[in-house]
Order: sequence, then structure tokens, then C-alpha cells
Amino acid sequence: MIVLKNISKIFQTGKESLTAVDDVNLTIARGQIYGIIGYSGAGKSTLIRLLNGLEKPTSGSVVIADHDISAAKGEALRRARLKISMVFQHFNLLWSRTVSENIAFSMQIAGVPKADIKKRVAELVELVGLKGRENAYPSRLSGGQKQRVGIARALANNPDVLLCDEATSALDPQTTDQILDLLKDINTRFNLTIVLITHEMHVVRKICDHVAVMENGKVVEEGDVLQVFTHPQKEITRQFVRQISQHDDDDAFQPELADNLSGTIIKLTFVGTSTHQPVVGELTLRYGVPFNILHGRMTQTAQGVFGQLWLHVNATQEQLENILNDLRQHEIQSEVIQRG
Repeated sequence: MIVLKNISKIFQTGKESLTAVDDVNLTIARGQIYGIIGYSGAGKSTLIRLLNGLEKPTSGSVVIADHDISAAKGEALRRARLKISMVFQHFNLLWSRTVSENIAFSMQIAGVPKADIKKRVAELVELVGLKGRENAYPSRLSGGQKQRVGIARALANNPDVLLCDEATSALDPQTTDQILDLLKDINTRFNLTIVLITHEMHVVRKICDHVAVMENGKVVEEGDVLQVFTHPQKEITRQFVRQISQHDDDDAFQPELADNLSGTIIKLTFVGTSTHQPVVGELTLRYGVPFNILHGRMTQTAQGVFGQLWLHVNATQEQLENILNDLRQHEIQSEVIQRG
């Protein structure tokens, strides 16, 4: 559906040059919700402007639904953009137009007949949950309602791709979850490909199938969400994964729980069906040593659930090696975080 091949974008500022996107290669399948995450300055916003043709790459190609966006010009680029819509962080609504008029605007520009516009607007108002607010102006809407208008407007011309540039970062947590649920519902109903630019791992965890992590213009890590959450390879990815614990301190492991414990502390990570295995009981029976559960948590992602468990055990070195081997055979990731 979307193929980025050796994409680079270099900006010239006087005699200086700034590489905003550096040799990025990505493939996004049709119907995926694909997250691109990074801190400010990572290059993710420039990347999304390359996807919709607002910027031309310095090198490489952007192909969407067999159309080379990076090479398209004039009328060909305009037609291609009709199938690539955008949802913005700060809504970008026309304040002098009502909800219905904002949604209708892009269809009017595209020359859609008035009767078709009226029908489509009614459908979209219903879809995004704004029934009864059709004649309200943006100044009378909450932040979440404004973003619903933005989403409806982006869907007006039946796009193939929906680009979301920090679409929830101006919203409170509860409204963020409601907007993410709406995007997930739209993706499921219409098999719409959604690309989410964000700096919030919660957004990726909740609805994304796949994620790419950007740093200094490069994609440093990429994979399905469960894989990246359970086996982060780069330090920046581990920082993003730790965001989830920081946003829910009551559910985070407290290191002081391990103070004054003389044995070994093992962190287990379970994915999929392994979350239902009675691992602690089986290990206790097999090795005849008691396990002390220090902490446990379950995390839900769009791809499924994964669990983490911190265990304390007094075991010999031989017993410990056998325990770790047993865990590997059950496809349970284990990490010794303290040796006694």
C-alpha cells in the first residue's frame, strides 16, 4: 500500500544543511494502523509531509497505492492527494463555518454535486458521533468534538490513507481514548490505512498494529507492536516503553521491593497464550523451592495482551539455570535483574 524507499529530506538554511529524514525505508500494508513515534526533532512530521506530497524528498521515492507521490506534479498530484487525507493536532477548522460546512469544504473544492455533499455530510456526522451538533460553530465545541469534525472532514472524499499528525496530543486522556476508539472503529469498518505520528507510546499501544521508532531522522527500530513492547532493542525504544509505567505509577514495579532480599530476582514477560500458564506453581513443584511474587502486571495492546511478573527465589546456580531453561522452552522471556 505505502512504500518508502531510501527516503531522505535535506533542508538548506543558508550555508548550513539539515537532514530531517535520513535514508528511511518502510512498507505499510493496506488496512494497517501504523505508528511512527519519536521525540521532537526526530523527523516524523517531515516524514508525514513527504507522504502527502507537501514536501518533495531530496532522494528516494514515496509510492502510495501504486502512485509515485514523490514524482507527481500538478493535476496528477492533486488527484493523488484526494485519496490521502490528514487529521491535524490543532484541528485546523474554519471558524466561520459550522460543523456541516467544515465537513463539506473539501468536497466542494473537489466539485462534488450538492446533493451528494449533503448526503455524505449526514453520514459522516453520524459516524463520528456529532448528531445534533451539525449547525454548531467550532467555538461552541469541545476539543474532542473539534477533532471529530477534523476526522469527518478528512474522510469526506473516501480516502485510501488517513494521516494523523499528533491528532490526540492536544486532548485530555479520556478524550484521547475516545478519539483512538473512533479511529480504530473507522479502520475496522472501511479497511482504511491509518498512519499515526505521535510521541506518546499509549497511542501506539492502544490501536497500532505496527510501529517505527525515529531518532535523528532515522528509523532505528521497527516491528509489530507486541514485539517492540516485549523486546525493545534500542535505548530510545526502551524509554518509550517505560512511558506506560510512568503514566500508571500504581502499576509499576517498585525497586525498593527488592531491598534486603538475598536471593535472585527474575523478571518474566509473557505474550499471548503463555499469559494463561500456571508457571509459578509448576516451577515450585518441579524444583521444590518457593517463589515470592514481588509484582505483576498485564498490558493490553491492539495485537493482544502481554504480562510481566517479578519473582524472588533462593536457588542454587544449577537450579537457576534449569529454571531459566524451562522458561525459554515455554516461550517465556526471562531476565535476571538481581543475583543473590
